[in-house]
Amino acid sequence: MNKRLLWALAGAVSGILLLVCGLLVPAHLRALDIGILQEAGRGSASLTQEGVALVTRRNLGVAQLFLQAAQAQQITGREQFGTAVTNALEQNPDWSAWGNDASLKQLFNVDPSTANSFTGVIIRQKNRQAALDLLQASPNPAVRELLDCRELTNTVIFPPSPSTSGQAFDAVVALGGLLLAEGRLTTALSDQLTQLAAAANRGGNSQPLEQALMDLMLLGQRLNWDQLVAFVARIEDTNTLHTLAGTVRSGSGPDPILFSVVVLSGKPAAVARYLTDFNQTALADLGSSLRFGAGGLNELLQRRQQLYRTGYQYVLALGWSWRWPWLAFTLKWLAYLASGFLLAVAFHLGRPGTSSRKRALPARGFHLARQSLFALGFLVVVLLLSEPFLAQDTRKEPFVFRLHVPTTGYVIPPGFLRAHPNIMNNMVLLTLLLFFVLQGLIYISCLVKLAEIRRQNVVPRMKLRLLENEDHLFDAGLYLGFAGTIVSLILVSLGIIKFSLMAAYSSTSFGIVFVCVFKIFNLRPVRRKLLLEAETSDAGTSKR
Repeated sequence: MNKRLLWALAGAVSGILLLVCGLLVPAHLRALDIGILQEAGRGSASLTQEGVALVTRRNLGVAQLFLQAAQAQQITGREQFGTAVTNALEQNPDWSAWGNDASLKQLFNVDPSTANSFTGVIIRQKNRQAALDLLQASPNPAVRELLDCRELTNTVIFPPSPSTSGQAFDAVVALGGLLLAEGRLTTALSDQLTQLAAAANRGGNSQPLEQALMDLMLLGQRLNWDQLVAFVARIEDTNTLHTLAGTVRSGSGPDPILFSVVVLSGKPAAVARYLTDFNQTALADLGSSLRFGAGGLNELLQRRQQLYRTGYQYVLALGWSWRWPWLAFTLKWLAYLASGFLLAVAFHLGRPGTSSRKRALPARGFHLARQSLFALGFLVVVLLLSEPFLAQDTRKEPFVFRLHVPTTGYVIPPGFLRAHPNIMNNMVLLTLLLFFVLQGLIYISCLVKLAEIRRQNVVPRMKLRLLENEDHLFDAGLYLGFAGTIVSLILVSLGIIKFSLMAAYSSTSFGIVFVCVFKIFNLRPVRRKLLLEAETSDAGTSKR
């Protein structure tokens, strides 16, 4: 008996150690551990290093936003970076607004302190007319196509240019034309704007073009020319432009975190997808990734997962979790399975000895099946309790632009987009999966018990009585189903979870289905066979 207890203790300790080892592996289904970003960012260019290079290239406006992001995230080297920015600003204040673009500086000739918003610069009648005169002489066909849009009279978002309140449309045409004329946009985005302008000039719908120009103007409201050029330099399509402009719109000024992420990564489309996927936590996670340089930031954008800050001081298999996530997942889940199996073995060995009546009904090997079944259930429970963000809904609500520019008229906002409710959100899917897995485990345990009784070395009538004794186990799926529905409705009434009839009643539905399948297709044939065997045995005994 003492030996059994020692083996039970060894199994329990080993199971707990394997559980701890599994928890320390930083590989998650829907989250990215911050330690992986640190590993991926080793040796990559930091935000402060790129900022110093920007100062050298005279892109002082971009460097200023980099400095604000570095100070907000307390990135190493921000003091030296700040000194470089301050010295450059004192010596060349024009670099802050215009960067290394001397032509526009001469064209507008405005005080750098009043050029923090390029939209505020281009909306002024003198500057707007100077830009339009310059664009009229441009040989660029894209610029010519865009200028022809000033003759449109059926605009949707902006008042037409010929109207008394057409200053806003002239301003956005001038802004877009300057970006096209100086080659500041990618080829893909330039071609797309040209196609939209051509379609509008040929009688098509002008709203897509107006929306794209409005996005550029919204960015111009928050950024000066140097910052605007850097921000849009690698945007490939109007959808990405629309998403980023909508995020910028939500703030009262330029967002240094978003700006730094877009410019440092050079992947605005990936940033837009991340913002769409994780609306509530995206900016915070992206800002945290800036601490680990371009490598850590690009790793977060590539994985498209929320950032998870573990509370463990030590982790295991960090390199594998970064380079080979599938291998880290395999090791972690195997550790959970082995932990559950060893804990079940320890419980089996630590139980008091069985009675002589039970030992008289031998059925070897079935305790291993029960322990394996417990290990599977243990894996499911640990994953549900330890995996972050499994049930989080990351849907993003659509936003509506509201543009405010100094004009005698007003800008007509686009129509509101209606968000249709999604009944199959992540919480509902997780609840369905949980109830399904639990019912499946009960179903398998019933099969194991049925097979165990069939192998008992007793007469058929005794097996029938043993089956009757297990009726409550065979109906456990129904009990669990009713309990799951009741608990779900109670949690809804207390406001802990959102109401979902599908999630609440799926528990009972799965219980009915699994119990019916077991009793009709598994239990009924066995009972029929045992009844026939019992009658045959009784008939043979009576003849004797």
